[in-house]
Amino acid sequence: MKLYVGLGNPGPEYKYTRHNIGFMIIDTLLGKLNISPNEQKAQFKGLVCKTKINNEDIFIFKPLTFMNLSGQAVKEIVNYYKIPIEDIVVIHDDMDFELGKFKLKEKGSEAGHNGIKDIIQKLGTQEFKRIRIGIGRTTLANKANYVLGKLNNEEMEIIKDIAFTIVDALIDFTKIDFNKLMTKYNKRDNNESNS
Repeated sequence: MKLYVGLGNPGPEYKYTRHNIGFMIIDTLLGKLNISPNEQKAQFKGLVCKTKINNEDIFIFKPLTFMNLSGQAVKEIVNYYKIPIEDIVVIHDDMDFELGKFKLKEKGSEAGHNGIKDIIQKLGTQEFKRIRIGIGRTTLANKANYVLGKLNNEEMEIIKDIAFTIVDALIDFTKIDFNKLMTKYNKRDNNESNS
């Protein structure tokens, strides 16, 4: 049993913003699996659907609590289904990597990401897995304006391109362990740093 969580903010005004890349990856995964948005149920302060990939039960989840309270929703679904911490993968935006780079990570601190920070606080552990997706750095004094800014058409094409690779990684995780997954997907000249 695994839980795939994409982070973002609910509402049309946040669609296609940098902070909603986690939602975009989840939507790409649902499309790949031919799961209609109507099959997502409003539960656990989010949208969830259960499916099978390679005979393993997978919960695909988008918290609707707004980014900074993501941990509330994640804790509810984890506690209800008793999902092991090591079987949780959280997909989120990351300013440490340039746009279009991504990195699979086994555990670690929040690295300045408020959604991850809340999940760590609510679960009481840093031991869950992540897929960090680059959105690039900003010279803006207000970082919130940057992460809540919309991706332009060129940037959206870059994200769409890597989304399919990340979805492949999520599907592969039902067949191979995470260390092998990191070796397979992190070697693609994807790392801007090892943070």
